[in-house]
Amino acid sequence: MTRPGKRVFDLIVSAIGLGLCAPFLPLIALAVRLDSAGPVFFSQERIGTGFRPFQVLKLRTMTDRVSGAAITCGDDPRITRVGRVIRRFKLDEVPQLWNVFRGDMSMVGPRPELREHVALYVEDYKLVLSVRPGITDPASIAYRSEAELLGMAKDPETYYRRVILPDKIRMSREYLIKANLRTDLAVLVRTLVACLAPHDLRYGDFLDGEASEGASSPRVRP
Repeated sequence: MTRPGKRVFDLIVSAIGLGLCAPFLPLIALAVRLDSAGPVFFSQERIGTGFRPFQVLKLRTMTDRVSGAAITCGDDPRITRVGRVIRRFKLDEVPQLWNVFRGDMSMVGPRPELREHVALYVEDYKLVLSVRPGITDPASIAYRSEAELLGMAKDPETYYRRVILPDKIRMSREYLIKANLRTDLAVLVRTLVACLAPHDLRYGDFLDGEASEGASSPRVRP
């Protein structure tokens, strides 16, 4: 899909998504607000196209103004009761439809990372960040249980930086080689299925219906 074509696709899908979610967002926002003190929405700097920073939007799922690790691991005590439900169905990502509509992000593309994580693999990110980061991509689905996986690691931050992040970058590069309208639509459908499925889907399911060489669900070990 050409850049202009992908942008039109993003505008149409994000506008439809915002319209469909509009009736439910006030109810979710009320639940977030009643469950714990703090704002409904959470924003955080991420690195976007061409290494330009932007503020990614999410529904708040953690206790406000409590310090801790940048990554979420296992049964993180910072996560609120409502936050756990929201995270289970990935509803915290819904506000990113506005990021897509604004042009910060795409519906499908490599997930945006924190500045310190991008700095570890600058050369690899020159390709990954040649496109807009996305709400979802094959790596996002393969690692949809990432928090649980990190919860089993002795040093979650090191494990993320040395094992999971390089694997995500590999998946992103493989996605970019074959990305087109058909693969993007497939990723969106698989994302919706994954939000409801009790198990993780395999990465090979997203590339033209065939498993790519060396691609699978995460094979890492804590």
